[in-house]
This record gives sequence, C-alpha cells and structure tokens, in this order.
Amino acid sequence: MIGLQGSIFDLAEECAPGPLDGMQRTELTRGAWVDHLPGWLQGSDQLFDRLVEVVPWHAEERQMYDNVVAVPRLTKYYGSRETLPDPLLDDLRDRLSAHYLPELGEPLTSAGLCLYRDGADSVAWHGDTIGRGSTHDTIVAIVSVGAARTLALRPRGGGPTAHRFSLGHGDLVVMGGSCQRTWEHAIPKSTSATGPRISIQFRPRGVR
Repeated sequence: MIGLQGSIFDLAEECAPGPLDGMQRTELTRGAWVDHLPGWLQGSDQLFDRLVEVVPWHAEERQMYDNVVAVPRLTKYYGSRETLPDPLLDDLRDRLSAHYLPELGEPLTSAGLCLYRDGADSVAWHGDTIGRGSTHDTIVAIVSVGAARTLALRPRGGGPTAHRFSLGHGDLVVMGGSCQRTWEHAIPKSTSATGPRISIQFRPRGVR
C-alpha cells in the first residue's frame, strides 16, 4: 500500500479542474515553450488515491550495458483507443485538447502514467522523441497528483538545469513547440523525505 500525506492546500471536497486562463508561459529557445498552472486540479489527492488502487502498475526493466536493471518508477501506458482508468482523466484530456487545439491542430489522445513511490524513484534526462516528437512540434501536457517533485529542464546536449518546476497536488505543466526535440527534461532523485507522486502525461497520436 502506498500512502499519501494530503496537502492542506488541496482540501476541496470535489475533485475537479479549474479554468485554464491563468496559465503562465515561459518561452525557451529554438521554438520551445513551457506553460505552467499550479493547482489546476482541485481536490487532486482524491484522484491520487483512486489511481494508486485501480491502475495495473508495471515495473519495467531495461538493459544497461551488461546488466538488466529495474526502471526506478512504476508505469502504465494507455493508447489512443484504450479506456482510461478513471473518467476524470477523460475530462482532463478533453479540456486540454480543446484549449490547445488552435495551437496544436489535433487532439490529445493517449495517457501515460508514472508512479514515483519516493525520492529514490526518478527519470533521467530525455525528450519524448519516440514517433513524431523527434521531427515535429508537439505538446505533452502533464498533470501531477500527490507529493511535489521537481521537473528540471535544460537544452538538449547537456549542461546545467535551466528551469525547475515543483509539480504536485494538481499542478499542470505543458511542454510545447520544439521542446521534445530541442530540450530535455528529468525528475531528479531526492535525498529528502518525499511522498509518492503520480504523473499523468497526455500526448497526441504518434508521440511517446
């Protein structure tokens, strides 16, 4: 059982998204940008509790040189035609699709979920470049529920972190434009006491 210590700032009786008109955009370089809206999903701890229970979380393994190592997080991917594990995810996806349709030109269709159980779980520097993200501008919209973790960004090719966003308890961040192929993002490990977090990533067809 994975337990979450609720936030005193996320005590809404109903779990529901707010308006998107308070989004703040940060222009990056080479046609990339990031939108950020803290606390978009009110009462998000309720969604965290539901997803922890109903999602069939999967522990992946990957080849690392001569060894097979465990991926430091649990995952579940829902393709464009798969039923999402909670009806609220359909609502969030549809609201974000409608908001970004004039800019993106197509809807968001898939949902990837990652469960970071504690500060030891992480994801290394990368861009979502499987599929069209390697050659086309696109959008990846991330809703975070659970404890806050840092999303770090830097230009592709290495170097120091250029931007940091603390994401948890219903926060929304959207990476757009050329961000997936010209920038990299990561969830670094944390040595401090850190509760669990679920990242919900909505993407258009053919982007992973």
